[in-house]
Amino acid sequence: MDQDNNSEDDLVGPSEDASEDESLPSPPAGLSGSFIANSEAVELLWQVRAQRRQSSPELPETVTRLTAPDGSLLYLVGTAHFSDSSKKDVATTIRAVQPDVVVVELCQYRVSMLKMDEKTLLKEAKDINLDKVQQAIKQNGVMSGLMQILLLKVSAHITEQLGMAPGGEFREAFKQAGRVPFCKFHLGDRPIPVTFKRAIAALSLWQKARLAWGLCFLSDPISKEDVEKCKQKDLLEQTMLEMIGEFPALHQTIVAERDIYLTHTLRQAARCVEAPPNAQKVPAVVVGVVGMGHVPGIERNWEKDLNIQEIMSVAPPSRFGWMLRTVLKAGVIGVLGYACYRAGGGMGRALLSLPAVQSLLDNLRPLPPAAA
Repeated sequence: MDQDNNSEDDLVGPSEDASEDESLPSPPAGLSGSFIANSEAVELLWQVRAQRRQSSPELPETVTRLTAPDGSLLYLVGTAHFSDSSKKDVATTIRAVQPDVVVVELCQYRVSMLKMDEKTLLKEAKDINLDKVQQAIKQNGVMSGLMQILLLKVSAHITEQLGMAPGGEFREAFKQAGRVPFCKFHLGDRPIPVTFKRAIAALSLWQKARLAWGLCFLSDPISKEDVEKCKQKDLLEQTMLEMIGEFPALHQTIVAERDIYLTHTLRQAARCVEAPPNAQKVPAVVVGVVGMGHVPGIERNWEKDLNIQEIMSVAPPSRFGWMLRTVLKAGVIGVLGYACYRAGGGMGRALLSLPAVQSLLDNLRPLPPAAA
């Protein structure tokens, strides 16, 4: 699966090639009949989809309809990431509107969720070894890498409580998109390493330690009824934000900035498409599948001018004194290491073996006395 989440050219779908016959070279002599038959098949499939598409569909209450300047329509399905009813809402919407594009709140780093089940997620969360820690740190840095590991534990906790893995609505969207002729599938979320790095950069070292501690000791029971009550917010994000309500910077990076990014990718998808047989431009129909907590932000941003570059960069760290920064960083790593030890067995020992931590410990050692 090679979907990307940035450019319109990377939209993919089971029938994408079939809609681009006009770009093919002229057929050799003797094959024109096959070419014409293929073109007629494309047009026929297009007509079949048009007949299936309902002009005034009765959609679930979780669906919001937005219109682009060129007349393209976006049906935004607000979901709870651990919800059977959200899966039904997604299936109902895609079947009714027969979209040209389906956009989901995933990035290329989380595309594996499309095939993840409860057993796999729990196994991944419990099997936190040195290789996984090193990979997360190499990809995101020490702080955000360890935070990623701990967030996996939060997701596993919810999965274990409910007996279902997150992302069922995304898997349903992928399945239903494959049944719609010419429908493309788009990963629409900001890359998760960028979100982690910006979130961590927005916190002080003491706040990072408190956040890691709260994530490590998450143990409150969650019921399926709680999930359905959380239709107004994303359950995983709400669980986090309830623990870290005193950190407004995290809400900005985890929710508000991603609202902007999701709006950007949804607007890219909601562009006119070429209809056979004359490749004339017609308004597109798009289905977006996002956590309910993102719906108000997408509605607010829909008609605004957006600057994506501002939310794709990571601000440089503040200039503290060398000694203060080193001591505080050592303390945070110690807390994170203990939290990871509690969460993953031998993870604390694995943390101490990392080159970045070894380098920090070397910096903390006193310098040898100067020669007389």
